[in-house]
Amino acid sequence: MNIEKIIVITRQTRLEESIKRFNTISQAKYFVESRGQSFDDYVTEYDNYQRARDALVRSIPSEMRFQVIDRTMLPNFLFGPGDLAMPLGQDGLVVNTAKYLEGQPVLAFNPDPERFDGVLLPFIWHSAVAVIRQTLEGKLGSRSISMARADLNDGQHLYAFNDFFIGADSHVSARYTLRFGDSSERHSSSGVIVSTPAGSTGWLSSLYNMAAGIQDFASGSPSVRTRKLPINKSPGTKKSSGENKKGMDTSGNGSGTSNHGVSPGAMQWEARKLIFMVREPFRSNWSGADIVAGEIGESQELILESHMPEGGVVFSDGMLEDFMQFNSGTTVQIRLAEKSTRLLVP
Repeated sequence: MNIEKIIVITRQTRLEESIKRFNTISQAKYFVESRGQSFDDYVTEYDNYQRARDALVRSIPSEMRFQVIDRTMLPNFLFGPGDLAMPLGQDGLVVNTAKYLEGQPVLAFNPDPERFDGVLLPFIWHSAVAVIRQTLEGKLGSRSISMARADLNDGQHLYAFNDFFIGADSHVSARYTLRFGDSSERHSSSGVIVSTPAGSTGWLSSLYNMAAGIQDFASGSPSVRTRKLPINKSPGTKKSSGENKKGMDTSGNGSGTSNHGVSPGAMQWEARKLIFMVREPFRSNWSGADIVAGEIGESQELILESHMPEGGVVFSDGMLEDFMQFNSGTTVQIRLAEKSTRLLVP
């Protein structure tokens, strides 16, 4: 692996964000404690993150060029073809970073394993010296994680690591025409979710769960599925390595199962397909509810045309602040992205 430069991507902790908001640490402490929260936890999180950050930077070989950037710089940062992206933070930092890469490998570190599950963080910060050496020697494996791309008819485009939301920016109904394959239908709904394989155990799984629960209710079956849940589990209790905080499989093997339940519709990260679902479609004289879900393959695309005079949006991975307007006259085409995230793994 020919790595020319390492880019360490960091994020601000809750303590730093609070100080930025309230100007001083004493004012931040007063605000946090007045809300009944522990300010000591803010300080502990900050200390743990700074320790991990300093250790990670010291682990980079002296002959290797490197740069440390905050995640807020990602939209304007140009990664070189020989760069190694090294996010240090939660899973969301890996997601944010991936959208700005063009095939560069991602070496992700968990700065605080007692605090963060780290589904997309294969390595712990204190193993950085050995892991970086193995990376430079080309001894690590990798996973190719499929992504999605949305293109507007005005030339704008956006990538998604987990999922796209297309709909209204408030709780009003979204109105649009949906075209998939040879079929088309006008909709009035709560919007459309398009999930990647990586996002299939997240927002998409909640839609499967909702549909299953409604089906149980409509058929007269018990609406609550019988399964054991952890009782009075302390925050410090460790989970198995393949389980995240919702009890889902986090190994990326697509099984979606764990000791605590099932994540329906889970896909292999490498799968070259997307799943779309329409949320709460309303059937009327104007709108239908027949095309409500589908699988978008390698050579397919989902097309939506907006009928909303204002408030229509397309955003990815839950980041509403990074959105494209989806108002009347706008058409969006969603398909598998031409690029994938190359996540380095043991």
